[in-house]
Amino acid sequence: MVRAENLLKQVTSPEGELVLLHDIDLTIAPGDAVAIVGASGSGKSTLLGLLAGLDMPSGGRVWIDGTDLFALDEDGRARLRGAMIGFVFQSFQLLPNLTALENVMLPLELAGRRDARETAQTVLARVGLEQRLHHYPRQLSGGEQQRVAIARAFSPRPKLLFADEPTGNLDRTTGERVADLLFEINREQTTTLILVTHDETLARRCNRRLELDKGRLKAAI
Repeated sequence: MVRAENLLKQVTSPEGELVLLHDIDLTIAPGDAVAIVGASGSGKSTLLGLLAGLDMPSGGRVWIDGTDLFALDEDGRARLRGAMIGFVFQSFQLLPNLTALENVMLPLELAGRRDARETAQTVLARVGLEQRLHHYPRQLSGGEQQRVAIARAFSPRPKLLFADEPTGNLDRTTGERVADLLFEINREQTTTLILVTHDETLARRCNRRLELDKGRLKAAI
């Protein structure tokens, strides 16, 4: 489902060129649940953004389901993401002027789905928010906002889901419930799940683990 070869990311700083990722090689099979772990600043979120095509590498290649991601232009990458990729952000990234229902409907409408409203309602009910459809993000708790974000990511039934610290802004109990939901829907839809986390408990629930150390892939288990 995902393959990276010699993936390199460097940026210019006042001290010169700073290498964030060093020649990353990895392969992730369809249906895998993979945790990317490592200390703060090790390059976890940078790697996630490159694998999702949200950032451009300084070198190397990424293939998503056989498609060379960076051989596409930005519009092509956006179409690919819309067709087969979901993303759950730590900060939720809900649109504040849209209700929970409208936030979940948005990617479906952009994909031209005529059943956007019905599908969004079904998925929100699946995450236990059938009574909160018409609430705005500011009217929802952190856990409820993250469940809306998960519903939005899963509603198009993506083949691949990226999650960046999906429980990082939540208390322990709420975080466990959100994690349960992620893995439950992952199993039901056989979606490949790739998540960045500092939470060892969450990482252990994945069937694979990639460890980064100062931008280098230290271990793949």
